[in-house]
Amino acid sequence: MTPRLIAGPLQGYTEAPWRRAHAEIFGGVDEYYLPFARIDHGAVRPKDVRELTSPFNEGLTVVPQVIARDADELALLADTIAAQGLTRVDLNMGCPFVPQMKKGRGAALLDNPARLQEMAAVMAARPSIAFSAKMRLGTTDPYGWRAVLPQLNAMPLTEVTIHPRTATQKYDGELHEQAFSELKSALDHPVVYNGGVNSAADVERILTSHPDLAGVMTGRGLLARPSLLADFRSGSPMSPEELLERTLRLHDDIFNHYRDTLCGDAQILMKIKPFWDYLEPLIGHRPFKAIGKAGSLAKYQRAVADISFNP
Repeated sequence: MTPRLIAGPLQGYTEAPWRRAHAEIFGGVDEYYLPFARIDHGAVRPKDVRELTSPFNEGLTVVPQVIARDADELALLADTIAAQGLTRVDLNMGCPFVPQMKKGRGAALLDNPARLQEMAAVMAARPSIAFSAKMRLGTTDPYGWRAVLPQLNAMPLTEVTIHPRTATQKYDGELHEQAFSELKSALDHPVVYNGGVNSAADVERILTSHPDLAGVMTGRGLLARPSLLADFRSGSPMSPEELLERTLRLHDDIFNHYRDTLCGDAQILMKIKPFWDYLEPLIGHRPFKAIGKAGSLAKYQRAVADISFNP
């Protein structure tokens, strides 16, 4: 089976307008994971339901992800997703952000085998849904997964995506490749690799080291280089000129959508400015700084218009 190339989910970045525009302008992605849906005040957030039902999902393979603290939350989220006609649900067991972990969600589940066992029962009771999970190696210990391995293997999962860091590392520091390999071997489920995937060469290295992977996922790497997975598929990196030209087209597509659907400079800028968060190496420090400082749409558009290719 050919490993799949997957766009990872990032809150505030990989929302529906980005997914549609990225697929059209860059491509190279087999599946787009949706930013996680969660429970707020006893119900699934309306914005998360809108992501599930967005017309921009048409023609794409999208995978809804959920973050839940217990079996009841998982059941409500899964049933809401199924009610929209979707048949896949990915459980986030890797989110390292403290506010979510304090509520028992994300990577905190790796310290709670009893809750994982209860969640396994929720999954088993819904055979029409293909469940998967995304996880860290542990919260503080890269071998923390050993304490929940029986529960992971008892879950009826189609696959497990593993980020080979701990939650306390967040997105920096050593990738624990040995611990990753041991977990992959110990799991009864297919494995997807995620974490530190920043170039086509990284994808090649990972698949060479682990030829039995079900796929490779990249999130921040794809935001910093939108051509990353297309580069791997084509066998050669996109030229800097073409990368910048297509990135500007990607921006314009998303910007025009927000300008047409939101009201007022503040709302539009709040949604579009994060587009550039990982792109300073591509566009240069001066335009990056000008974009960040822009307090009106006019100033913002001037800052974007000043971006040019400088070899």
